[in-house]
Amino acid sequence: MANTASAQKRIRQNEKRTARNKARKSRVRTFVRKLEEAIESGDKAAAQDAFRAAQPELQRAATKGVMHANTVARRVSRLSARVKALAASQG
Repeated sequence: MANTASAQKRIRQNEKRTARNKARKSRVRTFVRKLEEAIESGDKAAAQDAFRAAQPELQRAATKGVMHANTVARRVSRLSARVKALAASQG
């Protein structure tokens, strides 16, 4: 256990930050999962809507430092390509 007041405060801050980051990561995963499901279903409109919802969540995770910026850029790029391929295949 921490002996100093500053160390105790650090522990409290870390717990709060960990909970916040965990919630944000979970939220990102939920949005991406909904997008994956929309792509799998083959519904172009649903996939585009899901992508428009997921992209800001991913970007926010990068801004807040929960995910690395390059990781987010790569995932957005790949998801976008899949949505575009789905739209192209349906005409």
